[in-house]
Amino acid sequence: MTENDDAILTQLPTRLKDARRAQGLSLDAVAKLSGVSRSMVSQIERGESSPTIATLWNLTRALQVDFAGLLDGAAEPARIEILRSDDVPTIDNLGASCRIRILSPPEEAGRHEVYELLIGAGGRLESQPHTRGAREHLSVIEGSVTLRSGDAQQALGPGDTARYAADVAHAIHAGDAPVRAFLVVQDA
Repeated sequence: MTENDDAILTQLPTRLKDARRAQGLSLDAVAKLSGVSRSMVSQIERGESSPTIATLWNLTRALQVDFAGLLDGAAEPARIEILRSDDVPTIDNLGASCRIRILSPPEEAGRHEVYELLIGAGGRLESQPHTRGAREHLSVIEGSVTLRSGDAQQALGPGDTARYAADVAHAIHAGDAPVRAFLVVQDA
């Protein structure tokens, strides 16, 4: 083995642990996602065991990291992913007088979704309950809305943010003027 090979092997445990933490995953979660036992994942992260190529492949797939990049000694070049305004996917057939622009990447669906809401005067977006524990964060940029989550109801104006349960029926109703707002949906 060369000196570079030794450097890769000593950096691998830290890189795997950093990738797991960046995803916010526990050892148990990585074990379930990868099919590698929890104890083996822990041993690899502590540098007490060297993974086989197959084990390393399963771990990188579970952590959604690039296999070659994990082993590469060079730092990953800085990237900025751009989604131009004309390329933002939109949904126009939900609610009344409501356009939803999908700002989050598709791989975040169900975990962390970000939307821009454009609701015409008097328009609305009504939603059925999402999965148990789902939450939404609504920030009004322009206009005013009445927000309902279950039996609770609140009025919001420009600059206001509401955080509320989305595992119950919930709705956003625009006032007498058009509304522009940002909506973050978590764990839907």
